Amino acid sequence: MPLLTLDDLSLSFGLQPLLDHASLTIDPGERVCLLGRNGEGKSTLLKIVSGEVIPDGGRVRLDEGAVLAVLPQNLPAQDRRTAYEVVASAFPETGSLLAQFHTLSQSADERSLDELMKVQERLEALDGWRLDQKVNAILAQYRIDPDQTLNTLSGGWQRRVLLARALVGEPHILMLDEPTNHLDVPAIAWLEEALSQFRGALLFVSHDRAFIRRMATRVVELDRGHLISFAATYDRYLDLKEKALEEEERQNALFDKRLKQEEVWIRQGIKARRTRNMGRVRALKAMREERQQRRERTGTANFAVEDAARSGKLVVEAKAAAFGYDADTPIVSNLNLTVMRGDKIGLIGENGTGKTTLVRLLLGELEPTAGIIRLGTNREVAYFDQLRAELDLSLNALDNLAEGREFIDINGQSKHVLGYLQEFLFTPERARSPVSVFSGGERARLLLAKLFSKPANILVLDEPTNDLDVETLELLESQLVEFAGTVVVISHDREFLDNVVTDTLFLNGTGEVKHFVGGYSDWRRQKGRFPAEEKIGKPSGKASTGTPKARGQAPKPVAPKAEKQAKLSYKMKHELEQLPGKIEVLEGEAEAIRAEVSAPEFYSRPSGDVTAALDRLAEVEARLEQTIERWMALEEQDS
Repeated sequence: MPLLTLDDLSLSFGLQPLLDHASLTIDPGERVCLLGRNGEGKSTLLKIVSGEVIPDGGRVRLDEGAVLAVLPQNLPAQDRRTAYEVVASAFPETGSLLAQFHTLSQSADERSLDELMKVQERLEALDGWRLDQKVNAILAQYRIDPDQTLNTLSGGWQRRVLLARALVGEPHILMLDEPTNHLDVPAIAWLEEALSQFRGALLFVSHDRAFIRRMATRVVELDRGHLISFAATYDRYLDLKEKALEEEERQNALFDKRLKQEEVWIRQGIKARRTRNMGRVRALKAMREERQQRRERTGTANFAVEDAARSGKLVVEAKAAAFGYDADTPIVSNLNLTVMRGDKIGLIGENGTGKTTLVRLLLGELEPTAGIIRLGTNREVAYFDQLRAELDLSLNALDNLAEGREFIDINGQSKHVLGYLQEFLFTPERARSPVSVFSGGERARLLLAKLFSKPANILVLDEPTNDLDVETLELLESQLVEFAGTVVVISHDREFLDNVVTDTLFLNGTGEVKHFVGGYSDWRRQKGRFPAEEKIGKPSGKASTGTPKARGQAPKPVAPKAEKQAKLSYKMKHELEQLPGKIEVLEGEAEAIRAEVSAPEFYSRPSGDVTAALDRLAEVEARLEQTIERWMALEEQDS
């Protein structure tokens, strides 16, 4: 029995329908990734499921008794509630009473005691203490300090609190819209682990390919108003999608050829004044109507970077450079670095470690507080801002880009602004729409169009992958690889970094900047680790102090860190030798189960068999992750 059924949904906002009689079912235990190009209507579809948007036709059916929860895409700007209050708000009346009870319990005046008794009576009537236990239990499970206010937490910890709020009600299906946006890599890794332990169904929108590979058991694509399901892993989906598009092109070509032949026949019949076959005429009219209703797939984005004159061979050189807004907290210290023309540099680190500050230092926007930074010659810098601040939301795409021009020069060729925008998949109608109505992906594409319309030999991109669809991401990757100038990228997209950068700078938050050859995976292979992985449970937000504790519980004592790790014992060395074989066996077992759940007939089995297989996959993946972590720990100790 499906948990969720979308039956014949229709919705139109403009010339083309966002949803054109779209249907979908989701079964218990499935992890469904919803893919589609920017502006296709993925977020709108999720809002229809949650009831925020009413479709023009069709209906949404949840299985009787099923509970739906949503992890919101946007983080709250200034939410001064405590983590306890946020999680308890999942139970509207009871949560409000629980929050009120805990506030009143801290006061000792007589009036507060009277109100406290009333609240307590109401809580007992609503079985509120059981819910209080559930709230405290999930806060403890996720290592969240219940008394910390949301606005003092980092984005990753805010996402953690909101996930706890979504899951405390024990939902049967959880929806997530771009859950990895603005999260650093440790926060993404924690989110993946938390979601892999969730036994309900997932429906999520994401363009983070590594996240999709880890999480999705099925891919559903929203394409030209229709929902197309691929019972496959992400990599298998890519193969199936390519073959489907080739088959669609072949069928369309055959249809158009036959239509052309029929058009020739009808004209010849009229010219010769012969009696026409009216059945064939009616068939031709139907073919014309079918051709008119066909929605062509939007072309792939096609853009190039406007090259400026070459910069000097040396772009920037730092010698013992340091910077900090105050003397006690250095953001960068003792930096020794040489960036040459053509280098592709990736910056990684947890949020708040100073990646953007380091970029400004290397661009000459900030003066070092110590040491020397020498800038190269003939530098033309183009900057991609993760906050999209360079876009005027009150103007349309045309005015944002053109700035009064009708034509722009791209690599020596004069292009009309509308034609240039079409290379970034903006139709003339969409180009004249205000940017305020654009999706996040469309705004990112417009900013890329604006960025690449200006001559540059140094490209600086701050979180360029947020909201971009996969096809545009892949094109951007190829353009950056082929770009003759210098590229500096701040990103938490692991696959994007692997595909683009040749060197990685890692900021650990203490001011130290370490240089590694290669991308994210190469940094990992060179034993790169985030501080959060070494200090499990400590929030990375500025206001985080100490280990979070559940309400009413004392914090667990933290063992003092050894000054120096002891060498491996004989038993541990033997364990280290055995671990690669265990990892290989677990990888093989996980791959076999993935192949099983990727089979087209898998979800036609009884729901109990489906759930058991998915549980087994999650268990094997968890054991594999633990084994790899153990191997890394022993390897590090043995080095």
